[in-house]
Amino acid sequence: MPVESPATTSLPAEPKARRALVSDAANLLLRSAAPEKSHVIWGTFWLTIAALLEAFGPLAGKYLIDNYLLPRNAQVPQIVALIAGALVAGMAASWIRYLQLSRLAGLAMRSVRRIRESVYGHVLRLPMSFFDRAITGQLVSRVTNDTEAVKTLYVQVLFVMLDSVIVLLGAMAAMLWLDWRLMLIVATLGPVVVLIVLLYQRISAPAVTRTRELRSELNAQMAESIAGMPVLQAANAAGRFDQRFGALNQSHYQSRQQELKANAWLLRPVLDFMNVLLVCVVVYVFGSRTEGVALTALEVGVLYAFINYIGRVVEPLIQITMQFAQLTQAMVGAARVNVLLKEAEAPVADDLGQVTDGGIQIDQLDFEYLAGRPVLHDINLHIAPGSFYGIVGHTGSGKSTLLSLLLRFYPARPGSIRIDGTAVDSIGEDHFRDRVGLVPQEPFLLAATARENITMGRTLTDEQVEKAARAAHAHDFIVSLEGGYNTPLGEGGARLSVGQKQLLAIARALAGEPRILFLDEATSHIDSETEQVVQRALSALRGKVTIVAIAHRLSTVRDADRIIVLNHGRIAESGTHSDLMTIANGLYQRLYLLQQLETEEELPIEPSTRPG
Repeated sequence: MPVESPATTSLPAEPKARRALVSDAANLLLRSAAPEKSHVIWGTFWLTIAALLEAFGPLAGKYLIDNYLLPRNAQVPQIVALIAGALVAGMAASWIRYLQLSRLAGLAMRSVRRIRESVYGHVLRLPMSFFDRAITGQLVSRVTNDTEAVKTLYVQVLFVMLDSVIVLLGAMAAMLWLDWRLMLIVATLGPVVVLIVLLYQRISAPAVTRTRELRSELNAQMAESIAGMPVLQAANAAGRFDQRFGALNQSHYQSRQQELKANAWLLRPVLDFMNVLLVCVVVYVFGSRTEGVALTALEVGVLYAFINYIGRVVEPLIQITMQFAQLTQAMVGAARVNVLLKEAEAPVADDLGQVTDGGIQIDQLDFEYLAGRPVLHDINLHIAPGSFYGIVGHTGSGKSTLLSLLLRFYPARPGSIRIDGTAVDSIGEDHFRDRVGLVPQEPFLLAATARENITMGRTLTDEQVEKAARAAHAHDFIVSLEGGYNTPLGEGGARLSVGQKQLLAIARALAGEPRILFLDEATSHIDSETEQVVQRALSALRGKVTIVAIAHRLSTVRDADRIIVLNHGRIAESGTHSDLMTIANGLYQRLYLLQQLETEEELPIEPSTRPG
């Protein structure tokens, strides 16, 4: 079955597809609870004991009425023993139920913890192609809200229903022992409850599914708005976005109202009415059967016990039906989590080769995101170890795609990309990421200290961190902060300038002492002065690290050993800056001259000193 987009996944309308997803959700729950099997068995056993102890109370009352109260047989020791036994049995049942529900609640929390860790770890291992279509807010909703719904399924649904079923069976067994004919009258409640549940599911399931979808959309819009707040306010779009959010919120409210109306009409009110109706029927039938019989022979205690047990039957049924509202929501959440877990993870490399010198060979590389729409055509390129290569071209020429393939974000044709003679997909993941560094166009910084942003969880010494920062020319501005390397930088590095963020990103890449360093338009958002700092850092690395720089600003790669010019996915030109500038009306020449002209136009105009 194809995996749905994260933006649209829900329980489908088709019964067959819905059953498949519900089955997947059940499998997810069973897998997460598998290590807790013994706790489930013992919990069920002790809940059964508690139900039997609770069933003793009405039986003791029946025996007391029939043998001591109606016959006026005032045997105080026996009466006191019966009452004490019922009290002790009730207290023991309550204590056992408390202990076992606490045990099962702990089981639920541990199981949900495993699910949440599994989902988060799975998301981290998904290929980059997945995130091309994923929406951040909805992914966050999967990991938080939907897994929280699974916790609800465990704690408030499954275990409450388990306890209710055990109590129900205990009460029915006791009624069967007392009077099987009256028990059959009470048993008619079962089919009625099944019809109520089916009707409730039919009415509420679409509303519940829609509610969860709209909640994910609310989260997504909120995250998107916060992330783009500067643009949103600059475009004076706050009012429009507020209206859009309000409309979405209104739809969520209406779906929730539909769900609550189904709860209000079909769950407790109907069963409360059935409780009263059953008591009336049992009293009437009992009275009809005993008409004309002496009162002392009536076994009034049976009537007392049955009325008591009817409450014990109806209340578990009410609890079970009330949980179906939560059950529907939790099953939708579990199904959504399971769909995410079924997304194929990025392939695991064979771990057959290593990055030693940093030489890169690209042979006859073709690539297409969609069948029939090629992005790269017959790319052939050999990059010597320790050299500095620049890759330039118009927007859409294939620069970023080529870099993504070199970084293994997307799978290339086997054998078309090799590092030090080894196919790139045959190098172990951990080793590859340690030996290949990336400086992205938009530096990603944690809401943490400068040191933590450089180490990124790696075990690095203070000397290694400082060495990387010095190599990236970031040490001076870091030590100028009030806490030096231990200064919190705020969310997204809010305390730093764009250029400082980029230098910190370079330091992070160099901290792992890579043999290959990729730069993805790392100078496109920084000023000329900071660009010169970056260029000095790259110059210091030449001969030591293989550098491949995707550049929009050609000044960044002007001194590169070789510049590759891409055009519509093909290598159009190749050579040094001097070589490419000699090609009359060449693509690189035109790009360079155009950027020079734009730079001159941006320079401030000096005021004229001529008279007049």
